[in-house]
Amino acid sequence: MKASVLFSGGKDSSLSAILLEPFFEIELITFSFSLLPVGEFVSESAYELGYPYKILNLDTEILDKALKMAIEDGYPKNAINYIHYNAIKKLASIKSNSKEAIADGTRRNDRVPMLGESQIQSLEDKYNIYYITPLKGYGRSAVDVLVQKYLEIEQNQSENIIKADYETELREIIRQTYGDDKVSQIFPSHVQSRIIKRIK
Repeated sequence: MKASVLFSGGKDSSLSAILLEPFFEIELITFSFSLLPVGEFVSESAYELGYPYKILNLDTEILDKALKMAIEDGYPKNAINYIHYNAIKKLASIKSNSKEAIADGTRRNDRVPMLGESQIQSLEDKYNIYYITPLKGYGRSAVDVLVQKYLEIEQNQSENIIKADYETELREIIRQTYGDDKVSQIFPSHVQSRIIKRIK
């Protein structure tokens, strides 16, 4: 069975793919609004993991609505969750009735990106797919232990790391529309990761 893993180039999505490898044929999927070449940013990381890799486009109307949500809320949580839901929904519609799996790197203590139980059930029922979160039982510390075993990573502040997560293009459209100061107001400072290579 194939599992399509949403891939940002970071440690969580990469580790999720590795954990699923014994059970599934893995394919990495990056979603883009084509605002930035995010797929190109992480294609090398995908190559290092050794899995097939695809870039799929999302409708820019989704990004426009996410922009509005982030500005109105003053924080990115709802906007990023909205993008994530639409990415999973698009992939589920492509995989409809295939009985294939869709997976992401959501951890136990994550708040974004995160799908609600009713959203998951609805997507599985409507499209006849399986939604899997291999890290759901793991907290940050446990993930870090596994990452040390399987991955060499680079870590830095989110604005300084090249990734293909939803935050990257959301930050960019806020920057283009409202300026750098607005980006700093909306996004709290936090550390992100990018895969350098897989340890074998």
